[in-house]
Amino acid sequence: MSTFNAHPSDNGRGSDAWSWSFTDFRLERPSAACCRVTFNRPPINSVTATTVAELVELVGLIEQDVDLNVVVFDSANPDYYLSQDDTGHDPRQTAALPRGPTGLHAWPDVLVRLARAPVVSIAAIRGRVCGAGSEFVLACDLRFASRENTRLDHGEIRAGDAPDEGGTFLLPRLIGRGRALEVLLVADHLDGACAERYGYVNRLIADAQLDDEIDQIAARLARFDHAAIERTKAYVDQMPLPASKDFR
Repeated sequence: MSTFNAHPSDNGRGSDAWSWSFTDFRLERPSAACCRVTFNRPPINSVTATTVAELVELVGLIEQDVDLNVVVFDSANPDYYLSQDDTGHDPRQTAALPRGPTGLHAWPDVLVRLARAPVVSIAAIRGRVCGAGSEFVLACDLRFASRENTRLDHGEIRAGDAPDEGGTFLLPRLIGRGRALEVLLVADHLDGACAERYGYVNRLIADAQLDDEIDQIAARLARFDHAAIERTKAYVDQMPLPASKDFR
């Protein structure tokens, strides 16, 4: 598998996007400072042990790459961005994955490390987001969503479960305690307008313009100094991000 720190000119393809082979997502590197990750696990982009294991590897590469400034996460499926484990997946497989560098189990380790990575992570949301997918978008630094095609769902309580780490610890810091309790306990989905009003997403973008506008934002971030981005995130994160122990 290729590493992130290769430049487009290294293989003679000039500005061609770089691609790596993963099972549950595609990876493209249009420039040294920018990467796009596209979830692609039919039929509904469910998060399985394979997804988590590959994200563990991906986050490790992101952390080590001093040229990378921004990572965009989008979906090949316009109806599902990222969803909960499907019924054919044994959750014990995910639980059996090795603990990560934070000392946490693999999935919360991915969330913590992505939130603290020295790059800007952008969730370009189109379609339904639920379960583990909701936790993932909360761990991203920025969330931009399709105005016409966004549905955010924290419905664990409907099945008699409490939400996992992302919902309980990241959501209140993003939208406040009262609204977080509403989202988690009432367990109704949020459409794009409500998500924007609550501050769950940074803003809505017309579906037809979503990809182009995200590309423009990513290109702008790619021009900035990597160390300045890392320091800015560190300063901002001193207040709102929970300690690693909170994710247990």
